[in-house]
Amino acid sequence: MKQDWEYLTKMTGDRPFTIERVAIEGRELAIEGHFELPPLAQLRAEDQVFVAVFVKCHGSIKQMEKQFGISYPTVKGWLNRIGTQLGFVDVETCTDRAEVLDQLDRGDITVEEAIESLSLGEGNA
Repeated sequence: MKQDWEYLTKMTGDRPFTIERVAIEGRELAIEGHFELPPLAQLRAEDQVFVAVFVKCHGSIKQMEKQFGISYPTVKGWLNRIGTQLGFVDVETCTDRAEVLDQLDRGDITVEEAIESLSLGEGNA
C-alpha cells in the first residue's frame, strides 16, 4: 500500500512545491498561507530514502554499501550532494570528520591519530 508521500512525490515529479493549507487532524482547524517544507522534506524522494537508511544504519558507510549495492565513493558522493542541498550542513567539515572515522574504522590510523586529526579540524572550523 502506497503512502501519501509516495503519491505526492509521483504527482510533483520531484519538482519543488509549497503547501498552502494545513489542517490539524481531529480538530476543525485549518491554517491557510504559504508554508515552506522543512529542508529534509525538500529532498527528492530517493534522497529522503537514502537519508532514512543512513540513519537506520547509524551512519555506517559499510552498511550503506551493502544496503544499496554501491561503492564507498558513491555513498560519499551521495552524502556530499545531499549535504550541499541541505545548505545548513558544512559538507567539508562533515566529510573530513567522516573520512577520519572511516580511516579509523578500516584500521588505517590509530585512535590517537584520529583524536589528533579531529582536534586539529576543530581548531580550523
